[in-house]
Amino acid sequence: MTTLRLVTLSEDELNRKEQWRRRLGSERDALTERTRTEENRALRTTIIEWLSETRITTVCAYVPVGSEPGSPELLDSLVARGHRVLLPVMAGRNPLEWAAYEGPDSLRRATYGLLEPSTPHLGAGAISEAGAVLVPALAVDRRGVRLGKGAGFYDRSLPLADDSAELAAVVRDSEFVEELPAEAHDVRVTGVVTPASGFTRLPV
Repeated sequence: MTTLRLVTLSEDELNRKEQWRRRLGSERDALTERTRTEENRALRTTIIEWLSETRITTVCAYVPVGSEPGSPELLDSLVARGHRVLLPVMAGRNPLEWAAYEGPDSLRRATYGLLEPSTPHLGAGAISEAGAVLVPALAVDRRGVRLGKGAGFYDRSLPLADDSAELAAVVRDSEFVEELPAEAHDVRVTGVVTPASGFTRLPV
């Protein structure tokens, strides 16, 4: 297992982290609709092929917001292939809760422009039932350090996942980088999925 040096970032380092977020966000926002569609189609194919080689039945996923990689079509494809799909439900500053995805009609508008399931909430511990957790990210490095949007929802939620679960960050190929700044509360992912490279297991 690779040892990750956890640090408390200085103000300058935190500013650099925010600069990363702004740059990556701007690059995503600048994508053409054609590029976004092609990459999301490739991601859907890659994730379906990867999971088809496993015995994973329950998958924690997410509904992408704005320019986030991923697509609602991926969720429907997972369900069509017999996977149980759980989506996050925000519960204040607590770990994410989860609810089953039962098709587009099961989604409703929520805070921060998110779409959440209207099906019964299963609690924060439901993530432990998943064999794979697809994690949204702005970037991930080769040590499994993930750069999120800064709210910390997944850092509070991922420790509740089963130890054997694949925690796979979903990013664009250019967002899989050599090294990101790491803080003490960061939870490393065990894999990364990109449109061109597919699924890569990380040396955690």
